[in-house]
Amino acid sequence: MCGRFTLRTSLADLRQLFFPQDDPDVFSAAIQSVLNQPRYNIAPTQSVAVIRQLDGDAPEFAAMRWGFIPNWADDVAIGARMINARSETIDEKRSFKNAFQNQRCLIPADGYYEWQKAGSVKQPYFLHQPDDASFAMAGLWELNTKASDDSSPIASFTVITTAANSVTGKIHDRMPVILDNKDFDAWLDPSFHDTSSLKKHLTAAAEDFFEITAVSRRVNHVANDGPECIEPVTPKPEGPKTTQATLFD
Repeated sequence: MCGRFTLRTSLADLRQLFFPQDDPDVFSAAIQSVLNQPRYNIAPTQSVAVIRQLDGDAPEFAAMRWGFIPNWADDVAIGARMINARSETIDEKRSFKNAFQNQRCLIPADGYYEWQKAGSVKQPYFLHQPDDASFAMAGLWELNTKASDDSSPIASFTVITTAANSVTGKIHDRMPVILDNKDFDAWLDPSFHDTSSLKKHLTAAAEDFFEITAVSRRVNHVANDGPECIEPVTPKPEGPKTTQATLFD
């Protein structure tokens, strides 16, 4: 699964990755307020900048709540149980089937966390690219007007997961789907309905995509959202072996 992630990338680098041909002012004031500082501990229910595309429009950044709230739900609490969607069944599940057809999104990130039992405690690990570059997690988004107190639409999203590769699988059996840049256009296009071809891309990243680092348990507390969350540590002896706090060459 993916229950926490980071986004420390500058606006300039995000624009270069996702909108290389567009105007430098692609970021609205509202989105800049979401992206105005590095995020080291993004958690469910928080507002996150995702990339979506509406019918007839160009891709755009939009602020959304992490935790998918189906359009038929009348309580936002359901979103806490839908922070992830399994790639194997998103075209079958009632909650995700329509969104997979029409409302796909990209979630910019530059790392995510997983926890592993180590004796009496759970040791957090930070999974990131060796150069800490940003990447795009595959997601689905939804608008709900039934769950809010004033009937104003709530935009929410979920991160799609798949079976882990041989490296990340030593920490957890699931991992977020990372999309290749060349697949961004088809994934975002709401008029592209060949979901069987899209599902072929919902696979694990290459074994050398992520580096895994044991980090401080400060990340366990949502209120902590600074560089101390990714500070390398040496796990307790009963945890997985590491070399300089970085696992699996």
